[in-house]
Amino acid sequence: MKPRAFIVHGHDEASKLQLKNFLQNRLHFDEPIILSELPSRGHTVIEKFEEHAKRADIAFALLTPDDFASSDGSGRARQNVIFELGYFLGALGRKTGRVFVLRKGNVEIPSDLQGVVYIDITNGIDAAAERIRTEIEALP
Repeated sequence: MKPRAFIVHGHDEASKLQLKNFLQNRLHFDEPIILSELPSRGHTVIEKFEEHAKRADIAFALLTPDDFASSDGSGRARQNVIFELGYFLGALGRKTGRVFVLRKGNVEIPSDLQGVVYIDITNGIDAAAERIRTEIEALP
């Protein structure tokens, strides 16, 4: 049985769509849950997130340099990405391997996440495909 994936993302539409394509068309997952593609039905953002997040078996957090961080030229992942990543680390468990941190380029990592293993997607999802596949196949 294939796990149900949730994609957490910021403004990097290309990375989001590459990951969605990889999961659906190469790994043959059901369509991933992407909050921005779903109707709100009168819910607040947090209500909508909670409703759909509980359906996920695994989560992919795209840490992409969407916001300006500092004078050193590094970028920062959107705050919603950090919040939702934290939610999934708590809900799915940090040590389960079910939360994937995909990091692109020179993106600032909050100090609480220092030491968390990530998959580098700077050269695109296809370049990291085997690493992602290997990690998924290792899930219990």
